[in-house]
Amino acid sequence: MEINTHNAEILLSAVSKAQYPEDDLPEIALAGRSNVGKSSFINTLLGRKNLARTSGKPGKTQQLNFYNIDDKIRFVDVPGYGYAKVSKTERAKWGKMIEEYLTTRENLRVVVSLVDMRHEPSADDVQMYDFLKY
Repeated sequence: MEINTHNAEILLSAVSKAQYPEDDLPEIALAGRSNVGKSSFINTLLGRKNLARTSGKPGKTQQLNFYNIDDKIRFVDVPGYGYAKVSKTERAKWGKMIEEYLTTRENLRVVVSLVDMRHEPSADDVQMYDFLKY
């Protein structure tokens, strides 16, 4: 299957299952700590500077952002875990949102867990790895 990565757009942002796209495109989710570079990774893969919003401030991505790639595949930018400067209540909501997506989304084919190789994996990185193994 040939994919034109220049034909990419943000489709929608979702905070619950009811808001997910209703089609059968396969999805690749990008997970990792806050500010590890998930959005930058998407931009680099697609050769676009500003498709996925980036920030030097942790916690910019607060919803599941669905990117349609050539109407053949979809990237999903998942909110980061770890040191985002938000309340514990908000972090708990993000955790539930992420868990719901990762455990119930039938379109999900692959989860890419990004880890900053300049640092030892955090306890959250290890927890995500263990979660994804099962």
